[in-house]
Amino acid sequence: MAGPRSSDILIDELFATTTRLRGYVDAQLRAHGMSVARLRVLRTLARSPEPLRMRDLSDRLNIAARSATTLIDSLEREGLVTRLPHPSDRRAYLLALTDAGRSRHAEAEKVDQVALATATSGLDQADRARLRELLAALRASVPDAPPGPPPED
Repeated sequence: MAGPRSSDILIDELFATTTRLRGYVDAQLRAHGMSVARLRVLRTLARSPEPLRMRDLSDRLNIAARSATTLIDSLEREGLVTRLPHPSDRRAYLLALTDAGRSRHAEAEKVDQVALATATSGLDQADRARLRELLAALRASVPDAPPGPPPED
């Protein structure tokens, strides 16, 4: 770690750990033409029982609408996502995975699983359970953020 980034070393280490973990997983996915951000989009669309509006996707991912649009444009150019006309709103589109998108999603999930298993291989089951307890306690102690629009990326 380069130096303190907050007034609490625990928080610095938590952020450093998540940054390193995301960087590692992202590198593994990039070797297969994917990224964490792109996998999150594919995963969200794959798990949705019906196609999603762009706003619903950005809300579920907790990202700015502009960021969601950029990701969808890229995935659409690659033939992984399609925009379907909304049945009752001429101005809106629904987002759905194509067959190629479902296939790429399945491949990326396998890469993600292997990367995460490698990254957490130093923890036994007791360590994993304790870490989950500690993280849950930390999340529970953080007050909800005030309502408002997500920051623009």
